[in-house]
Amino acid sequence: MTDDAPIDVVVIGAGAAGLMCAITAGERGRSVLLIEHSAKVGNKILISGGGRCNFTNLDVGASNYQSENPHFAKSALSRFTPQDFIDRVERKGIAYHEKTLGQLFCDDRAHQIVNLLLDDARDAGVEIWTKCSVTHIEKSDHFTLSTELGEVQAHSLVIATGGLSIPQMGSTSFGYDVAKQFGHTLTPCAPALAPFTLTPTDRETYTTLSGISTPVAVSCNGQTFREALLFTHRGLSGPAMLQINSYWRPGQSIEIDLLPEHTLSTLIAEWKPEQPKAQIRTLLSHHLPKRLVRLWIENSEYDKAINQVTPSDIEALSALFHHWILKPAGDEGYAKAEVTRGGVNTNELSSKTLESNTTAGLYFVGEVVDVTGWLGGFNFQWAWASGYCAGQYA
Repeated sequence: MTDDAPIDVVVIGAGAAGLMCAITAGERGRSVLLIEHSAKVGNKILISGGGRCNFTNLDVGASNYQSENPHFAKSALSRFTPQDFIDRVERKGIAYHEKTLGQLFCDDRAHQIVNLLLDDARDAGVEIWTKCSVTHIEKSDHFTLSTELGEVQAHSLVIATGGLSIPQMGSTSFGYDVAKQFGHTLTPCAPALAPFTLTPTDRETYTTLSGISTPVAVSCNGQTFREALLFTHRGLSGPAMLQINSYWRPGQSIEIDLLPEHTLSTLIAEWKPEQPKAQIRTLLSHHLPKRLVRLWIENSEYDKAINQVTPSDIEALSALFHHWILKPAGDEGYAKAEVTRGGVNTNELSSKTLESNTTAGLYFVGEVVDVTGWLGGFNFQWAWASGYCAGQYA
């Protein structure tokens, strides 16, 4: 590649979406340059899934994503499916397993996925520049990019720079700034899949539960998730809380069912003839962490034997354990958010190609677009799918 001859495709951002886009374009015979401002590619891939990379999910559909246009993701997701990425993983001989709810993880470490992508990029003839920031972009009959390693010209430009989540990994607003430069609007951005923080009063109340995890059903704005809740020293985390965080808005409350597999009134009806003199906190501890039961029951008006529990007690206990209403103080923000909600307005992009409707040859893929997946491999699948589809046309 030379400075004076336009490259077919320049991809900015060597994360999951950018790598997949570059590979796909290269496999079509296009000359491709992939530019990454960090020292190495795939940083977020390497830390994902506790270092084992939850690289996709077996059950992916548009309902697993949030967007101002809920139909936008359907085209890309149908044309590059979880099985398409699984095929790449299996061809490389990478061992993987299903953890829960269709989530696929490497048996070993996430670097296997990065190495897979780097191998495929090399085989596709992709050139990669790391530690290289793009400082300016202009558009005439082609794109001209000013970079720290020199000027580059390209017929097609793909923005795959991600969102604002995990700024300590080098995330910036670059992709959004490029979108605005070329006349695109943004759906408001916010942290998503982030732990909740609690008010000082609630934090003091629940601080003794730090480290406890229990399965729950949590609801907000018509959406419910049944996964684990984790009490932390700052608030509430765990998969259930991260999931509902994407649907929660500041100032709203969430509703938590601490006994999602049972109906407390039915349990009490079963316990009364079998263990009438047993303390209700003892029986509840068979289904919930003892510290949680002790905090809520001990020394309360419900701290009594099961044969002393009244109908009004049952009603109150059911409300307490099945309908715990909590108003978070906020969340941990971009520093702890898995992804960014919002982004480049999908009404201004082709759902088939991810190309800008206003600037020919300009594409946006991955997290920078207003498509946000659930926890559990869905955001990786959007990255693979959107990168693949843009790479088919860039």
